[in-house]
Amino acid sequence: MSIMATVILLGTLDTKGVEYDYLRQRVQQLGNEVILIDAGVKGSPQVQPDIPHEQVAQAAGVDVAQLAAAGDRGAAVAAMARGATRIVLDLFQQGRVHGVFGLGGSGGSAIVSQVMRALPIGVPKLVVSTMAAGDTRPYVGAVDITMMYSVVDIAGINRISERILTNAAAGISGMAQAYESFKAASSGKPLIGATMFGVTTPCVNEARKYLEEHGYEVLVFHATGTGGQSMETLIKDGFLAGVLDSTPTELADELVGGVLSAGPERLEAAGAYAIPQIISLGALDMVNFGPLDSVPEKFKQRNLYKHNETVTLMRTTVEENAELGRIIARKLNQAKGPVVVFIPLRGVSLIDVEGGPFYDPQADQALIENLTNNLNKDIEVHKLDMDLNDPRFARAMASRLDEYVQTRLKRPERTTTAS
Repeated sequence: MSIMATVILLGTLDTKGVEYDYLRQRVQQLGNEVILIDAGVKGSPQVQPDIPHEQVAQAAGVDVAQLAAAGDRGAAVAAMARGATRIVLDLFQQGRVHGVFGLGGSGGSAIVSQVMRALPIGVPKLVVSTMAAGDTRPYVGAVDITMMYSVVDIAGINRISERILTNAAAGISGMAQAYESFKAASSGKPLIGATMFGVTTPCVNEARKYLEEHGYEVLVFHATGTGGQSMETLIKDGFLAGVLDSTPTELADELVGGVLSAGPERLEAAGAYAIPQIISLGALDMVNFGPLDSVPEKFKQRNLYKHNETVTLMRTTVEENAELGRIIARKLNQAKGPVVVFIPLRGVSLIDVEGGPFYDPQADQALIENLTNNLNKDIEVHKLDMDLNDPRFARAMASRLDEYVQTRLKRPERTTTAS
């Protein structure tokens, strides 16, 4: 069978060499080239790698013997992950990476997943891990890493592990071959990223409809922390022509301590990469927690709303909204590309309208005033006397984004199906 793809096998060969040798044989038998990279530190590799650990450490600017002698496992893992990332990214630039595979416990999974997170979305990434049955967010982050639970500890080849590893080898082989031969079936329409929450769904659906009628493909991201991170990763990877960030609600969770934060860098990627962005204030009236009994004691007396059995929403206060306005202004002021802010004067979510459980004009006003007062004067702002989910509000945002993206793309006029 001819070689169809190149698979990177990355791991600590001083402790997992037997398992990696088994995987290498399986992947090669399926018609792929293998590049085996040793990210181990302490002992000699149990199997000969293609790229030894000395080279990995050197890529990180350290000496592997000194790492081993220091006895600091955390520092060693960080250094080897850093070196392996540089090597794999260099191989990727050479066109020699069609899939990356790794296995291990917490340490091994941390190394291989850090390397994988540095690769573009779409490159196959598979980890067999003892950690896959728990909280995988620290490993997966915002990219398309697939984690497979190892069932038994990764300690030799036995009747269970050989079946798991054989399946994993087939999985990464198939994905790598598909990646190597991939030809996009889409029409090549410009991609727009949009953020949505349950309480902003009507707005985003209307905006998506408008944009699709005007020749775009719209990717909608659920603003659950990883959703915002994923959108910003796609921005950094060059996929998106524009952003309709109607729902930056993850900023409220980051500020107050909710469970759906996207981290402190949320709302920064589009500006840093000069991507046209339309910003609104969707769902900044709320912070997210799990079931009602999971809400921290200090928040028990706040305005809480049971969204469903697993999600409890908490109304943001005047003070929190004022700070959110200042945070958003600081982030948008740094943007290198076009920014337009659309402000709904009659509510930022389905439950923030008059008569709704989160209706609080003072809190909304604090958000709006602190945003507009701190924005650079050259940033375009539209205040509309309607709520965020009014179809007219959604179409106004989508129309302005279309104008900016077309200017940026410098494309000729095109026929659309829009009415």
